[in-house]
Amino acid sequence: MASVASLLPARTAAQPRAIAAWLLGVAALVFAMVVVGGITRLTESGLSITRWDVVSGTLPPLSEAEWQAQFALYRQSSQYQMMNQGMSLAAFKGIFFWEFVHRLLGRLIGLAFALPLAWFWIAGRIPQGYKLRLLALFALGGLQGAIGWWMVASGLVDRTEVAPERLAIHLSNALIIMAGCIWTALDLRDGDTPRHDRPNMWVWPLAALLAVQIVWGAFTAGLRAGHASDTWPLMFGQLVPDGLFARAADLVSDPISVQFVHRSLAYAVAAAILLTAWRLWRAGAGVRALALGGLVLVQFALGVAVIVGHVPIPLGVAHQGVAAMLVAAMTWAAHWSQRSSA
Repeated sequence: MASVASLLPARTAAQPRAIAAWLLGVAALVFAMVVVGGITRLTESGLSITRWDVVSGTLPPLSEAEWQAQFALYRQSSQYQMMNQGMSLAAFKGIFFWEFVHRLLGRLIGLAFALPLAWFWIAGRIPQGYKLRLLALFALGGLQGAIGWWMVASGLVDRTEVAPERLAIHLSNALIIMAGCIWTALDLRDGDTPRHDRPNMWVWPLAALLAVQIVWGAFTAGLRAGHASDTWPLMFGQLVPDGLFARAADLVSDPISVQFVHRSLAYAVAAAILLTAWRLWRAGAGVRALALGGLVLVQFALGVAVIVGHVPIPLGVAHQGVAAMLVAAMTWAAHWSQRSSA
């Protein structure tokens, strides 16, 4: 009879490149999750599943009776009673699909991280100094699941949508996980020796500016503030609409004020990223500079198109997806500036 030890993988030398490839794969899955999350939000699908069943929720309803049971639960929600009275079962299946895919993808990401991590750990293939970092990323993934349900729960009573601040936290944590996977993969692949001969003072200020813009983008989505004004560059015929920020809370609760902040910050973000891309280009980071500059121009154009087009779902999803790509490109460029030896 085989011993337990014989069933475990043989210990071997650390394999940083294999682990880097795995982490980049996880980052790609997180990117897909962000895109599907955008679809879920724009189609008002996020509240269609009113319970969090970790095991049984892995399968969709497989019979008419199961569909009717899920639909009955949804009809008890505030979103149905306040916004979707009279919705047909067929329409419910449409919104159920996207929330189900979103949750299923979350489970897949959890498995795609946990199982290879366990294998690499037991096999002794994780380089020295990386175990705690990988555990931290795993913990952030578990936290993301809890944040997701916390977000959904906020919209089940007396609301027709989730709380915007919880949506912002959910999106921000997803992008932190993605960026953490990319940065760690680059450290494993290229080395983690600090560099002092490349422009790097830009990293934290630009990261903070982009983070603020992404948070306000989440508030814009959560409050449906993209519908507040459908003109550009003016809002209601003015550069600064009357009555902005009448209360301090308007900064995060008034759709007109929130859209104004988000679109105004877009100018600062675009200018800062283009300036950074120019500096990186001159320092020899050509592909990284082109990625940063090109993506921010695409993102700016998408933002304008979303506003003037009355927030069409394809453009809204593209806007969220390119935001995630911009985070990835900035992580790649920042790593070259601060850490990479390649």
